[in-house]
Amino acid sequence: MSTTTLTPTPTDAAASAPAKALHDEGRIGLRNNLRHIGALVRRNLLQIKKDPESMFDALLMPVIFVLLFVYVFGGSVGSSLGGDRQDYLNYLIPGLMAMMGMNIAMAVGSGVNDDFRKGVMDRFRTMPIARSSVLVAKIVVELGRMTVATLILLGMGFALGMELHGSVLGLIGAIALAAAFGAAIMWIFILLGLSMKTAQAVQGMGMLVMMPLQFGSSIFAPTQTMPGWLQAFTDYNPLSNLADSARGLMMGGPLGNSVWLTLGWTVLITVVMAPLAVAKFRKKS
Repeated sequence: MSTTTLTPTPTDAAASAPAKALHDEGRIGLRNNLRHIGALVRRNLLQIKKDPESMFDALLMPVIFVLLFVYVFGGSVGSSLGGDRQDYLNYLIPGLMAMMGMNIAMAVGSGVNDDFRKGVMDRFRTMPIARSSVLVAKIVVELGRMTVATLILLGMGFALGMELHGSVLGLIGAIALAAAFGAAIMWIFILLGLSMKTAQAVQGMGMLVMMPLQFGSSIFAPTQTMPGWLQAFTDYNPLSNLADSARGLMMGGPLGNSVWLTLGWTVLITVVMAPLAVAKFRKKS
């Protein structure tokens, strides 16, 4: 009596590779997970080195926004603040720190979408790595770009005569708070990048999200002269809370509940959006 041994075909092995990678993901320890994140961060940094034009938004956007708003709107808005263009500069720079995270975060969603379009994620899904490490690595790199943009923004502010009325620790706290909130916002754009078909669609939807939040806030001008319904919106706008927190920390003004509200928004957005983004990434890959 003879027996027959069934040998899996190469096709069967290839088809089972992604499933095996997903099954083994839960067994990856913290040390290996951090190592994977480090390797993917290096990969993203090498992409920036290969394409330095991708840094133009982080390098030039702070300069353009400072010059545009200070010299176009600084006189009129400064008068409404009871001062001049210099007072508006002190008002604007902390507010722009809140805006930098939103603008830089949009690049994360476009980058994730582009990686899927180019087939990069097809390679990642056959590897025994945590799916979350791919997304976390992108956030780490974008936080680095955001830090560069923030430092250029502050450099422009000090070059134009901005005065720091608070402490250096307050300035560091404002930068850290803006970075934490920016990381939370990135999860939203990652989810958009995983949901939209093209990078252009991600950018278009991102602008629809960003514009009302940025201009319907206290970033560029005080909210006291806005209509009542718009003031109600700005009160709940997380960008207003972040801008007010940064001003209080940097300029020594009253903080109220703005810092706690910003931290609350940061935790809430991360807790809700990060699992959704990771789940969508697993399903899509």
